Formats: sequence, structure tokens, C-alpha cells
Amino acid sequence: MRTSPHFILIFILGAISALTPLAIDMYLPAMPTIADDLGVTASAVQITLTTYTAGFAIGQIFFGPLADTFGRKPVLIGGIAFFAVASVFCAFSKGIVELTWIRGIQGFAGAAAAVIVQALVRDMFERDDFARTMSFITLVMTVAPLIAPLIGGYVAVYLGWQAIFTGLALFSCVIIVAVIIKIPETLSVENRQPLKISTTLRNYYYLLKSPVAIGYIFCGAFSFAGMFTFLTAGPFVYIDYYGVSPEHFGYLFGLNVVCLIIFTTFNGRMVKKLGSHNMLRIALTIQFTAGVLLILGQVFELGLWGTVIPVMMYVGIISIIGSNTMACLLNGYPQMAGTASAIAGTLRFGTGTVVGAIIAIIPDSTPLPMALTMAICALISAGFYWLLALRYEK
Repeated sequence: MRTSPHFILIFILGAISALTPLAIDMYLPAMPTIADDLGVTASAVQITLTTYTAGFAIGQIFFGPLADTFGRKPVLIGGIAFFAVASVFCAFSKGIVELTWIRGIQGFAGAAAAVIVQALVRDMFERDDFARTMSFITLVMTVAPLIAPLIGGYVAVYLGWQAIFTGLALFSCVIIVAVIIKIPETLSVENRQPLKISTTLRNYYYLLKSPVAIGYIFCGAFSFAGMFTFLTAGPFVYIDYYGVSPEHFGYLFGLNVVCLIIFTTFNGRMVKKLGSHNMLRIALTIQFTAGVLLILGQVFELGLWGTVIPVMMYVGIISIIGSNTMACLLNGYPQMAGTASAIAGTLRFGTGTVVGAIIAIIPDSTPLPMALTMAICALISAGFYWLLALRYEK
């Protein structure tokens, strides 16, 4: 199926893609409040974010093959409905252990949206149009995260953190209705693959033995892990270390999203002219520069803005790296786009989960561990692109 993007389609796909960013971003300013309310440490609350991403990573292994077998639309609707139910249970959690487990289940359900949106766009568009369309979807889905931390901060203060999850459940219901009415089924019956464990494992093995696929997958994975490092440690660095109030944290987080919108718009306008590879080179260079600046900000004690500005650069460039690595990856495996998207998403969030867990258990409360980890992730991300993907694709 090949088509041209239009506003309503991009808006709905962007809203679907926003489920996980909302489940994370609205939650961030409330994390210190949750720790106080449940009488637990900051690390315990950080682990609930890690379990969400772990569930998200595992879920993509399952939803990708299911989408290649049963079609995109029914699997998408089922996953979002599951996400809505889990959100309600999160709102009624009474302890940190219960919340941690349910967040993992919520992440598992949210994986359906991430996998299937990318497969939908791959079904509809060629490589450069895929990257361009994914950029605009990213642009649409960042509108909600732009205000999500602001809303989450105020909701946590005035209504309680539980109301954040109630809002996520209601938003999920609205999306289900939109999908039923407006999203077509893009995988024809004749192109569906039988759901066989042996076939699925063989497809995963085929992807994982390819140095090109591994290069693209882990280029995106370590780029994301660097951003996830900020999502895990950033609220405590900004709120506890630098003294930013929870309701004002959203404004600083919003600067990251403004930067993300700028870079996403640039990618959408320039990827057709420069190509995905040139856009990746530009983005990886900017990301590594941001990582170096983060370290310098701590070495020379440049304060809050010595951290905020490099983080803006780092987070802002994520959309260019993510959309173009996926465009190059999925273009090479069109018949297993769901499976390729699933393994890429699993390893991306799996990598983020491992890095986030390491950050969560580090006792140092200064911004230095966050800065060092983000810089290292940027370096590894660039290495996977230049040493594997680019080298062996030629």
C-alpha cells in the first residue's frame, strides 16, 4: 500500500506514538512526590520507570510477529485497550511493589503502538518518505509531551499522582475510537506470514546475524539509552540537586521538546534532499558534541544551564537518529517490517532499561554520572553506525 500523508492520518499516528512518551513524561515531575507518598527511596521509584521500559522491550518481541500475522489494526487496538486497563490499575496502586509490576504490564501493552505505527508507515511509504513521514509523526507526538510534564507536575500537586494514570486511560480510549474509524488495514491477507515460532526465531536470527541490521539497531538503541539516562536521572538532578520545583520542571523539559521540534522539522525538510545517511552523520555529530558539553559543564561547574543546554541538544537530535536508522533498517526488510521493527524496539528499550537501571543504582547524587553515561552512549551510537552499518552496507 502506497499513499501520501495527510493531516488527520499523521495526527492520529502521532497520537498513537505519543502513548509511551506520555506514560513517561507526565510521570517524571511526580516521581519525587510518589517517593514521598509511598515512603520509598528515589531509586525505588526510578525502578518503576525501568520496569515500564523492560515491559515495553519484551512486548515488542510479541507484537511485531503478531502484526505480521493477523494484520496491523486488530493487534493495535488490542494493545491500546490493554494499555488503558493497566493505566487504571496503576492509578489504584497502594504500594511501590504493586506499582512496579503494573508499570511493567503497562509498558508491555504500550509496545503494540510503537511497533505497529512504524510498520503502518513502512507499508505506506518508501524509505525517504518513511523518514519524512516519521519525522512529522514525531513532530505531532511531541506536542503532547511538550506540555505533559507541566500537566503532570500540576496534577501531582493538586490532584495527586494517581490522576496522571487516569488521564492516560481516558486518552487511550479516545485513540481506540480514532483507530477504528480512521486507520486502514495496510497489510493484505496474501502478504501475512504464518505465526510459527520457528519462522519467527528464524527471522530474528536472520536480522541479528546481519552486521548492517545490528549497526542500525544499536545506533538507535544507544542514542535512545542516552536520552533514557536523562529521563531516569534528570528529574532528581533538576529537582533535588538544582532545586527546581516539580511544577516548574516541565518548563525545562519543554525546552528539550522545543529543540526536538526544531530538529524534527529540519529532518522533514532536508531528508529528501540530503538522504538518510547524511542526516544520520549530522545528527550523530551533534549528539556526541552535546555529550562532551555535558561533561565539560560538570568539570567547570557551569550550574543548571550548563546541564540544561547540552541536554536540549542531546534530546532534540533523537528524532533524526531514530527515524533515519529505522528508515534504513526497514527498507532492507520490507516483508518482515513488523518483526524488524519489533527487534529494533526491543533492543532499543532493552538497552535503555539496562543503562537506566545502572544509573538508578549509582549512589552519586550529582549530575556527573548522568553526563558521563550520556556521552558514552553517544560515542557508542556513532561507532555502531560508522563501523558496522555504513561499512558493511557498502
